[in-house]
Amino acid sequence: MSFIKLEGINKYFGGQHVLKNISLEIEEGDFMTFLGPSGCGKTTTLRILAGLEQQEEGLIAISDKLVADGQSQYFAPPADRKLNLVFQNYALWPHMTVFENVSFGLEGRKLPKKEIKNKVEASLQKLQILDYKDRYPSELSGGQQQRVAIARAIVTEPNILLLDEPLSNLDAKLRVEMRAELKRLHHELGTTMIYVTHDQVEAMTMSTKIAVFSEGEILQVDKPIQLYQYPAHLTVAQFVGNPANNFLHATCTKSSNSSFIIHSDLGDLVMNSSWLEGFSDDVVLTVRPEDLVLSRTPQKGTVQGTVRAVLPAGPETTIHIQCGETVLLAKQMGIVNYLPDSTVYVKANLEGLNLYHPNSGHRLNKVTAHQEVDLNVYV
Repeated sequence: MSFIKLEGINKYFGGQHVLKNISLEIEEGDFMTFLGPSGCGKTTTLRILAGLEQQEEGLIAISDKLVADGQSQYFAPPADRKLNLVFQNYALWPHMTVFENVSFGLEGRKLPKKEIKNKVEASLQKLQILDYKDRYPSELSGGQQQRVAIARAIVTEPNILLLDEPLSNLDAKLRVEMRAELKRLHHELGTTMIYVTHDQVEAMTMSTKIAVFSEGEILQVDKPIQLYQYPAHLTVAQFVGNPANNFLHATCTKSSNSSFIIHSDLGDLVMNSSWLEGFSDDVVLTVRPEDLVLSRTPQKGTVQGTVRAVLPAGPETTIHIQCGETVLLAKQMGIVNYLPDSTVYVKANLEGLNLYHPNSGHRLNKVTAHQEVDLNVYV
């Protein structure tokens, strides 16, 4: 039984349909991330779940208890949903110390002072900021203020913790540190966390599952590795991956009952028909940059390309290669020396390919049973 269930959520702002039949199930203890570009509906969905917005249609249940019904206009108040929300701007009281900010919610419950002290200090200790309990927010760095906001959210021991782009105001180094901190905190507390971000690195590194939003709809819900290797829709394939996926126009022809050929600027690739769930003459072929194999001499199955640019980045190098009408991105580990305008030979790792219908955008190839087992990991 799902811990949180959203069913048929529709939301309108001034006649604009911003959430379109959102349905999602979240298991207890999940770290679920809502991923997508700005304006795709992920924050609105979070606010509806929190009770800060109300949907026109659809149901929300938490622990099998109905908390929102758009048709009957029943909406349980946020305080009755046993959740806390961490905002992007921290929302700390400037005139209160760290201790007072964190203890504020507990004091409203009329708990004994000793119990409040113990809970607050335990929460601050988890976030490694106990030494700052007597400071004011203005005396803290952005990263320390973010830790205070999270400590305040977890001190009341909510069943659900909602986080709305909480790291977007931090610099790159602090974001990396806080990702590790949030993942450690999730492991320690076991709290169900729902995290909103447009940053795919945050989503991929922290989540147990990711829901990809686009234009008010959810395109795919999956584990991070499966989402990365087998995007279910072209839009997901375009959004997930750094560097981005390579996209090639291709055509398919059947060579026999058991095989077919994909014709593209990567050459002619012979594939087993059992790999497909559907067939189309015109397709979009995608291959991840790390699944392109380069050589300096011709090899069986390679196509010739011309190096257009080489972008070294320390641990890895991205190479731009012109193959026919397509510019491909290839990624190799370490520092690799290729001269601009030099000739290279390119071959695709067949296990890194995905095939999509050009109109519907849906993936045509299926994930085989052994691939699903291999990808059944906690990330």
